[in-house]
Amino acid sequence: MRLSNKICIITGSGSGIGQSSAFLFAQEGATVIVNDLDAGKGNETVEQIRAAGGQADFIRADVTNPEEVSQLVQEVIAKYGRIDVLFNNAGISGVGALHEIEPDAWDRIMSINIKGVYLPSKYVLPHMMEQKFGSIINMSSCIAEIGLARRASYAATKGAVLSLTKSMQVDYASYNIRVNALLPGTILTPFVENYLKSSYDDPDAAIASLKSRQLSGDLGRPDDVAKAALFLASDDSKFMMGSPLYIDGGVVFGKNA
Repeated sequence: MRLSNKICIITGSGSGIGQSSAFLFAQEGATVIVNDLDAGKGNETVEQIRAAGGQADFIRADVTNPEEVSQLVQEVIAKYGRIDVLFNNAGISGVGALHEIEPDAWDRIMSINIKGVYLPSKYVLPHMMEQKFGSIINMSSCIAEIGLARRASYAATKGAVLSLTKSMQVDYASYNIRVNALLPGTILTPFVENYLKSSYDDPDAAIASLKSRQLSGDLGRPDDVAKAALFLASDDSKFMMGSPLYIDGGVVFGKNA
């Protein structure tokens, strides 16, 4: 029970990596605050956690809306009195070389993937500073470290999140707050599966191509990232500060012959 009695907020936890993390955190003893734009998926996640004997609440909030994020944090503090872990997981993907990306699409991904880390952190941090402890986990990507075709907007956001993580750590280390980043490779989430089916004439060939660039020869699963998030949320990672944690199947540091 590595998160026994801890209060954990996970943004974007109605599906995919966020949902898997919510299930795992609850299994490890946490009270999980499930946050998502989709109330149906968010409440379904909470119901599954409770059915398994875990503790969870759903709070709908748009992570790009200051008033809604502030209200989310206020509700958690009013009910539980503290926040031990913030997992800034919410995010979207973006496809296209720079000249192909329309300004509205650029602004949207910047808002969700960067502002969606800034705002929850901004409103949670004063409470963690007052209580003198906390763990913040930011979702970056291995794309922050490599070049990948037609991912300009997504890469820009994930590079920004990684740099933000390091700067946050310097500012808040004296408050016993740890800030670390997850850098996954390609993870076979429902979003990725739907994207491959809708964007490629031969989704199986597309998946095979994705697998070939990873030393593991396979794609990651949401649970792979959830287990890494659990490590960063728990005291097992107490000596990790401002660190990138790769869960990428060998994309960044390996190359097949």
